[in-house]
Amino acid sequence: MGILGKLALGALLAVGAPVLAQQQAPAAPPAPAGAPDYTQAASWLCLPGRADICAEPIPTTALNPNGYGSTGQAKPAANPKIDCFYVYPTVSRDAGLNSDLQAGPEETYTAQAQFARFAGVCRPFAPIYRQATLAALLGQLSGGGGAAQAMATAYEDVLAAWRDYLQNRNQGRPFVLIGHSQGTIHLTRLLASEIENGPAASRMLSAILLGFPVEVPEGALVGGTFKKMPLCSRVGETGCVITYTSFRATNPPPPGAMFGRATTPGMTAACTNPARLRKESTALDSYWPTGVLLSGNPDTIRWSSEGAPPSTYLRTEGLVSATCVNRGPVGYLSVMVSADPADARTDEIPGDVAVAGRPLPGWGMHLADMSLAQGDLIALVEAQAAARR
Repeated sequence: MGILGKLALGALLAVGAPVLAQQQAPAAPPAPAGAPDYTQAASWLCLPGRADICAEPIPTTALNPNGYGSTGQAKPAANPKIDCFYVYPTVSRDAGLNSDLQAGPEETYTAQAQFARFAGVCRPFAPIYRQATLAALLGQLSGGGGAAQAMATAYEDVLAAWRDYLQNRNQGRPFVLIGHSQGTIHLTRLLASEIENGPAASRMLSAILLGFPVEVPEGALVGGTFKKMPLCSRVGETGCVITYTSFRATNPPPPGAMFGRATTPGMTAACTNPARLRKESTALDSYWPTGVLLSGNPDTIRWSSEGAPPSTYLRTEGLVSATCVNRGPVGYLSVMVSADPADARTDEIPGDVAVAGRPLPGWGMHLADMSLAQGDLIALVEAQAAARR
């Protein structure tokens, strides 16, 4: 598979990966013509001040060493001073190579799991777009092609949404970009071509680009994918990039891995550890969906010896720790579980990409990239907002 094919294939995989073993590539009807009209509220999955998935309280229960703790609700902030612009990963099960413009349960559930919690610190913007679908991924895997054009169509929509956001909705406010997998591919292109050298660059607090490699020269903070925007390297720093792909410490990226490896000579896959940026610690603040989103085998996760989780989301602090590893072209967030068979918490966490119950070693913990450090990422955005006041 060539570089373009590999990029397209890697960009397509996200939370839908566990269904690969159960689906066949369907016949592909033509993609919808024309980008959505993003001046219309119906073209957005999340908008501030509206009753949508990003405005709903999120019940969350703490999972501690002694078992389930208190349950609270994450709620949107009343008047946040900054904006967040989010592009969701590959989740659409629509039949074509590009999704339709009707957000289904997969889009809304993913936006809730990955993005809605950020509404506690910023105004949420998430466009509906004609993303390259799981059908496009299956077609690429079977040699049918079409993924590159599907990705180009998807980017047209993201670009149109961004331009509408800047012209009609931003009003000069600081902003954060947030993406995962396919979303990261589109936001990386947007940042490099539309933002980095334009007037909006001075208002960018950070770009959180997870689940697909951003490249830098080994040992450097800038260069490679972005010419001006450096990696974030200290608490409260703004105008910088937070990025990583996650792998278990016991399962690092093998040769030929889809993620965690730069493809440009002299470059490495960048890694910024959100915990180290926030509190100079390796212990992660994690938020876990307890349904099927992060695992092809959900029944294997026994979250607590006390039984089933009382909420759709669990928060763990310190159950997972991580360090950045860079060796030549390889760069990734190395994830470790603080397993203790004597306490009530799980000794296992989900996130591997699995087909027929077997993890794919080159894909790492792709499905858990956001969940692993979501609490740390939200705290970093809050610190960046405070630094701009």
